[in-house]
Parts: sequence; C-alpha cells; structure tokens
Amino acid sequence: MVTKNGKTVLLIGAMDVKSDEYGYVKTLLEGTGLKTVIMNFGTYKSQSNLQSDIHGRDIALAGGVPIDEIREKKDRALAMRVMCDGVRELTPKVFSKGTFDGILGMGGSGGTSIISAAMQTLPIGVPKVLVSTIASGNTSAYVGLKDITMIPSIVDVAGINKISKIIYRQAAGAMIGMLDIGLEETSDDKPIIAASMFGQTTPCVTRCAEKLKNDGYEVLIFHGSGTGGKTMETMVNDGLIAGVLDITTTEWADELVGGVFSAGPDRLDGPGKFNLPHLIVPGCIEMVNFGAPETVPKKFKDRTFYQSKPTVTLMRTSINENKKMGEIFAEKINKAPQNKAVLIPTKGWSVVGAADGPFHNPEADKAFLDVLKDNLDSSVPVYEEDMHINDDSFSDKALQLFAELMKKAS
Repeated sequence: MVTKNGKTVLLIGAMDVKSDEYGYVKTLLEGTGLKTVIMNFGTYKSQSNLQSDIHGRDIALAGGVPIDEIREKKDRALAMRVMCDGVRELTPKVFSKGTFDGILGMGGSGGTSIISAAMQTLPIGVPKVLVSTIASGNTSAYVGLKDITMIPSIVDVAGINKISKIIYRQAAGAMIGMLDIGLEETSDDKPIIAASMFGQTTPCVTRCAEKLKNDGYEVLIFHGSGTGGKTMETMVNDGLIAGVLDITTTEWADELVGGVFSAGPDRLDGPGKFNLPHLIVPGCIEMVNFGAPETVPKKFKDRTFYQSKPTVTLMRTSINENKKMGEIFAEKINKAPQNKAVLIPTKGWSVVGAADGPFHNPEADKAFLDVLKDNLDSSVPVYEEDMHINDDSFSDKALQLFAELMKKAS
C-alpha cells in the first residue's frame, strides 16, 4: 500500500447530512498514511461522528451571516449564498497556512456549488476531486478555469452502498494518485511568459514565442477565445506568470459589443496587480466574433462582415466602438502603469485589417489610438511603428520592448 505521510487532504462537505460518506473516504485516505482536515459547511445541528476542524459557524461568519440566523430563516437560497461566500473567503486562507495539500468533496447540486466555489480559489496544481450528481452535464460553471476533476456519482451521494463504494474509492484513489505523483520538481525552472494569440496574429506570436524560448523562457500561449483570456488572467493572479506579451487583446471588442469571445470586464487587470512586465498591442480589436451568419444580432445588419469559417462570422468594429476601447484600455493601464508599454502596428492589427484586407479602416484605428493617448498616464510609452502586426520587424520590435520591460522589472 502506498503511503503519503506528511500530506493532508481537506475534506469539504455538509457533514451534518453526509458524515457516513465522508467517514468512509476519510478511512480510505488515512489508511494510506494521509492526514485529513474536515471543513463542514452544513447548517443543520447534527450528531455527526466526524469531528470538524472548520465549522459551519466559522464559514457562515466569513460569508457575512451568523449561522443561527440561517437556521432560523430556513432559507436555502440564503444558506447557499452565504456558505459559497464563506468558503471562498476561508479556503485560500487555510491553504496559505500549509494546512492541506489536496481537496476532496462530494455532493448533489447544492453541495457541488459550494465545494466548487472553494476549489476555484486554489491555484492550478493543487489536487481537486469533486464527486457530484451533476458531473455528467454542463460543468463549466463548476470547473470554471481551474483543474477540478469531477467524477459522476452515478447514484445520489446519500449513503454507503455497492455502487457508491466504487465511486468513493475511485475518488479517494484519484486523490492518492495526484498527491503521489505531485508536481514536477526541476532545478532549472524557467520564468513563464504568457502570450495572447488569435489565428489572425499567429505569425507574430509564434515568432516571438520561439525567440523567447531560445532566451530561456517558458512561453504559454493563450487563444483569444474568451476562455483563453480568462485563463491567462487567472494564472497571472495565481502568481505563475513572470510577464505578459499581450499581442492579441481582441476579447475586449467582444466584451464591449457583445461577441461570443468575451473574457469579461477584468481582462487586462491581472498584470497590474503584480506590476508584471506587460506589453499591450491592439491585436484583432477591430473585430467582434459571432457564430454562423444567422447568429449575428439583427441590429448589426448594416455592418461590415467577414466569414472566416462556416461557423465564425467576424464584424468590423465601428469608430465609436474603437473610441470606447481606447478609453477602456487607458483606464485599465492607468490602474497600475508601472512596467507597461503600448505598441501600435499602424499598417494593420490583423490579417483582415491589413491595407488589402476587408477590415482596413485607418479612421477607425486612429480613433482608438487618439483616445488612448489622450487618456493614458504620461509615464506609459506608446510606440507607433509603420509595420503590420505579422511583419517580422514588428515581432522584433515587440521582443525588444518586452526585454526592456523584463529588465526594468528585475
């Protein structure tokens, strides 16, 4: 039997109604030499045989409402909201103290919501196993942008039986295996650079990535598909990134106009929180992404479109939309202007934005740049280069400026 002495699993769940199930998993884990810590977000008074280390009353207070008030009101929606807020507040604090190495939870729809809320606060690489009654459906709201392993419970998480034993043992085995293999430890860890890319900027980003790798960096490329930008910002917030080569900021066009590739209103915020080197290029912000032509809202019927694929319709951003993005970019950058620079390729921000492309519109491009410069903190340099974004010379300029930012930050 494999032993994991010294490592601890946080068991998170409603121990007031599922103590038998958690007791079974606790025994399995501790039988291998692992330790366990119990976080109990149950709101009912119970006679559980499991001794909680983090109690429902602590979680409720962290969520802003005393547990007695929750019990008195008997409002399930209130309880869910408070406990979700509470575990979001407490879980990262407990983890930061080195209290646990992995987290495992089991539940129905309500329990899954709370457990996943806790798991989403933890860095990528921390083992996360969630047995759920809803694991076979659309799990995007529960997994979010983190490496959460969801296991379908098959039967309800309600008791120990022939089927549930199989699932609980698999969940425990998954956690044991994750903790056993651990994270790869190397003595030559390279600084990680995040780069944003779209099909329309692939030549530029690929060339930059190759040169950065040759210079001793590890480069992670994130596709500007909404999820890509969110994931990049999340990894920045988790402290995994040393610098951001933001060649493709197109997701802001989708966020502003209502396209399908929005990364949300926090895009461009992450690097500033840590004063990371951040080179910002308006790559592909002249386009908004929709699905097939019939999915484009009718209010846009008079706009300029380009059908890049049968299921992808691009719409050219307007002068007013570009002005608004100029304001947004300036506002985002001004929150933390240190270690930032803006690089503008004046001959086009994408393949279709080049001089011979269907989205070529110098007036609209200029509207973005003028508003950006009018509102940008004077300490942030703006470089305008008479190049197209996919020219080799532009890649070289981006690498030069990024190297300067990295050197300054170090």
